[in-house]
Amino acid sequence: MSSGKPVYVLDTNILIEAHRRYYAFDLCPGFWDFLIASHQHGYICSIDRVRTELEAGKDELAKWIDDTLPGSFFMPTASASVVAQYTGMITWVNGRGFKPEAKAEFASVADGWLVAYAKANTDHIVVTHEQPRPDARKKVLIPDVCVEFKVDYQDTFAMLKQLKASFTWTAP
Repeated sequence: MSSGKPVYVLDTNILIEAHRRYYAFDLCPGFWDFLIASHQHGYICSIDRVRTELEAGKDELAKWIDDTLPGSFFMPTASASVVAQYTGMITWVNGRGFKPEAKAEFASVADGWLVAYAKANTDHIVVTHEQPRPDARKKVLIPDVCVEFKVDYQDTFAMLKQLKASFTWTAP
């Protein structure tokens, strides 16, 4: 998907937070149109495992994903290069001082696959709301994995600025 320009790979929490809070469908429909258009231009995607997490919500967001978002938005994670990166990340997590439940959670959610996908693909940047906490032991945080494996990451607002997004208000 990359051609020398950055590709932003969205974490589950980016879509859930936007939907539930600041970019709700009825509040800021332009955000959702922006996601689709940016994907069509090759700037934004996510992964199949994020789709699985989102669809488990069985809510308006899951319906939008099924009915509106192009299926190509969610990239497959089954390639040998992604699996190899993921395996290295699991090995790293298991060798750290994380609590057993933190290790188990990391192995069961999309987070590690998200970072592995970005690592396996040139110019990909993980987009997450998580903040680094290198001393955390109760949860494996995406930014800490990104730092360890030299994968760029940022939040939604940095991505929106870099992609020059602008959502305007129209008076009723």
